Amino acid sequence: MANLSQVCRLTNACLHSPACRVQAFRTYKLSSRHLASAAYLRATRRASPTIRHCRSQNRTLASSAASVAPSSNYMESLPELVPLKILFGNPEKTSPNVSPDGKSLAFLAPSEDKDVLNVWVRPVNSEKAKMVTKDELRGIRQFSWSEDSQYIMYLQDVGGDENFHLYLQPLDGKPAKDLTDFEGVRAQNLVTDKHYPEEVLVGLNKRNPQIFDMYRVKLETGELTLDTENPGDVLGWLTDAKFQIRGAIAMNPADGSTTFRTREALDSEWKELMTWPQEENGGPVAFTKDGKSVYVQSSLGYDTTRLLQVDAVTAEEQKVIAFSDKTDIGRVMMNDDTREVEAVSFNYLRRAWTILDPALAEDFKQLEKVEDAEFSVVSETADQRTWIVTFSKDDGPSASYIYSRDTKKADFLFVTQPALTKYKLSNMRCEVIKARDGLELPAYLSLPVSADVKLSGGLPMVLNVHGGPWARDAWGFRPDTQWFANRGYAVLQVNFRGSTGFGKSFLHAGDKGWGVGPMQDDLTDAVQWAVDQGIADPKRIAIYGGSYGGYACLAGMCFTPDLYACGVDVVGPSHISTLFQSIPSYWAPMKKQLVHRVGDVENDQELNERISPFYHADKIKAPLLIGQGANDPRVKQAEADQIFNAMKEKGVSAEYYLYKDEGHGFARPPNKFDFYSRVEQFLAKHLGGRSEPLLQVEDSSVVVMHEQ
Repeated sequence: MANLSQVCRLTNACLHSPACRVQAFRTYKLSSRHLASAAYLRATRRASPTIRHCRSQNRTLASSAASVAPSSNYMESLPELVPLKILFGNPEKTSPNVSPDGKSLAFLAPSEDKDVLNVWVRPVNSEKAKMVTKDELRGIRQFSWSEDSQYIMYLQDVGGDENFHLYLQPLDGKPAKDLTDFEGVRAQNLVTDKHYPEEVLVGLNKRNPQIFDMYRVKLETGELTLDTENPGDVLGWLTDAKFQIRGAIAMNPADGSTTFRTREALDSEWKELMTWPQEENGGPVAFTKDGKSVYVQSSLGYDTTRLLQVDAVTAEEQKVIAFSDKTDIGRVMMNDDTREVEAVSFNYLRRAWTILDPALAEDFKQLEKVEDAEFSVVSETADQRTWIVTFSKDDGPSASYIYSRDTKKADFLFVTQPALTKYKLSNMRCEVIKARDGLELPAYLSLPVSADVKLSGGLPMVLNVHGGPWARDAWGFRPDTQWFANRGYAVLQVNFRGSTGFGKSFLHAGDKGWGVGPMQDDLTDAVQWAVDQGIADPKRIAIYGGSYGGYACLAGMCFTPDLYACGVDVVGPSHISTLFQSIPSYWAPMKKQLVHRVGDVENDQELNERISPFYHADKIKAPLLIGQGANDPRVKQAEADQIFNAMKEKGVSAEYYLYKDEGHGFARPPNKFDFYSRVEQFLAKHLGGRSEPLLQVEDSSVVVMHEQ
């Protein structure tokens, strides 16, 4: 079934890429089955505004100041240093995925000879696994079973260029077949259906690089035929119970609105069913089994999105399934056979669930007893009786189990990074910070693990800014958060206005707020909050981020130059007009949305100069480190080159490291080790934290553009 989570995200063009995150290949079945915390299960139609909080949420903000000030031997009291290669190295095993027939388990693990992530397969009832894919460089990060359990399907690009190809890998280890073997063409919008296991649907921009037509592929032969031609504005597609494309999600390039079109049959004309103006949020989830109704998420008439059932011809609202006044709809769990909604999640600070199918309540109750952690159902068998469940904590690696819905028993599979379990790691605390205009900002604070933290002073702090910017930070384990905290820094992560998931008012409060506007002000206010609470030493604060977070770093260094002691920019844009001019061609339908949210920087030079750090390089006072992938298709190398050269012309120096075989973020472990080791030395020098000796990495592609 359709990858609807991706479809909905397509209407929020985003600089940030998941390329460096290990994740399961997201078919609709997997995305709809990707659950999390079962705390606060509710069998009501409406989600209570009571959200599960982090363990420290019951304390007052003032009391947090009493636990963060270091004593004189503060650094000496910290727990053992966690090696970078453990924090950022490949997991021992990850992304478990059960075959539809329930006989085999696939997972990602490093190859024994080259330490490159590949897909391994073993019988469910045996520990003996075999590596079936043969990647030798970049590693595989997105994969799934074919619905007939005979193949592994995976996506792979070259050097981070994001022109993904779809590969079909036989289980016997024979060479994989490239099902989309077209140079310069990207595969996306993969759609599978367990009732039609012999074929898949995939989107390709083969005919026109700006748009993706849908092709039907026969897995046995590799035969590829055009199924549905894109009229020019469609970003995603929706299949019905007969595995026919009956829905299209289009964006109007003139006004940025999103329209959901439907057709009653393949030979029928497309008709507009629902339209969301650019200031609204919404999109389809799935057709009902009879095809007469559609589940949609919609903010029309409300601040947050609601999950609705509407008529597939008239759009008449038939049922309100779930909503929360505080957050948008999160994950939607659906039954693949009945096509009925079983559960819906909401996430303000922590994830909570509304249970709509009573049959799930007992399963969730049993899973809560397995581990004290948030859990996600990441994979299931075709009969939906066996689940693969991953438990996630904030202070340790995730653990995976295989769970039988018949016996209600969970059997342990593996921990992703068992080497981490020997170290003391930090908890992530939930906070709500008020901005200068009173807007409440959901945030997360992680403090170093230390028994000698006293009542006075303040810690060096890293403000870790999320990418997107139309994304969000969430509670859970993050290697970078643990890295900073283990080195002795407080870590603050803020959902500034413009972040997604908190309603349309919060989202659009960030419109035209880049650089010198309220989006950056929120970050400044969050830093001031940390100082006022006694958490942060005002003289030892760094700003760090990737993608939009990298831009926020540059903006903070330029527009609030006295606030930060240093900054780290990873693949961040520095010149917003050239960023707009160089975005991938297939972002063209979303261009109007970018213009509305950021501003028309290509036609308003005054605006461009006001918000582009390139024009303010001479204002930078504090040390800056830049990291960039040479093949980045979103934020091209020119963005890093421009700010570095502008600083150089103004007599301001920066460290600049370019990785020749990386894109929008760093995927290869040697490059991650090299970069993070350099960042660690940089932060230790300017904030006074701990560090390992500089790593000497043999297989890194780094080019040192300038080093201090």
